[in-house]
Amino acid sequence: MKTAMRITEMYDLTHTQAAELLRQYEYPWEVLPEIGKFIMNLGEKLSSEEYDKVGENVWISKTAKIFPNNYIAGPCIIGHNTEVRPGAFIRGNALVGENCVVGNSTELKNVIIFDNVQVPHYNYVGDSVLGYKSHMGAGSITSNVKQDKTLVTISCGGEKVETHLKKFGAMLGDNVEIGCNTVMNPGTVIGRGSRVYPLSMVRGFVPAKSIYKKQGEIAEIKE
Repeated sequence: MKTAMRITEMYDLTHTQAAELLRQYEYPWEVLPEIGKFIMNLGEKLSSEEYDKVGENVWISKTAKIFPNNYIAGPCIIGHNTEVRPGAFIRGNALVGENCVVGNSTELKNVIIFDNVQVPHYNYVGDSVLGYKSHMGAGSITSNVKQDKTLVTISCGGEKVETHLKKFGAMLGDNVEIGCNTVMNPGTVIGRGSRVYPLSMVRGFVPAKSIYKKQGEIAEIKE
């Protein structure tokens, strides 16, 4: 079951500038401590014809649409044709892909956002990786630190997988849909093509092509 959480099982790496980083690891959460350094190295290699360097370690595509009244801290890269809407708070260590939406009152911190991802309304995404075309409904958030501040583990098929990380939000595979006002607790991993009902509280591993209805009730998506 643990093998289903591998990067190769969850993500199409042709849809992110972080492919070089992700290929170095087996599981997606292993990249979390390296995101900031990777962005700084990548940013210095970006074409000045395609990207503007607008602040300390902040690179924004010339085709991105950056609305007023937001805050973007480095290290950060905003990809082509991405929208950053009013009230967005990007706290740094954020690699945001192409054709994405970072919405009003959405906060990002230490994340890899693949292409065509939408976090459009009142979302918090921290210490997380969001796969190609994944979408978080309004008010859905990642909770990235346990209340007792101990290291995060992932519940997977009756096994506790050690991450050795204190901060770990959610790993969403490609084409994952998260319902409105869902809380993804520390150590949430959701496989490709799965859907989560609104108002859910999620923890642990949700297999690919599943519908998460509530804890202990996960249905397979019928093709």
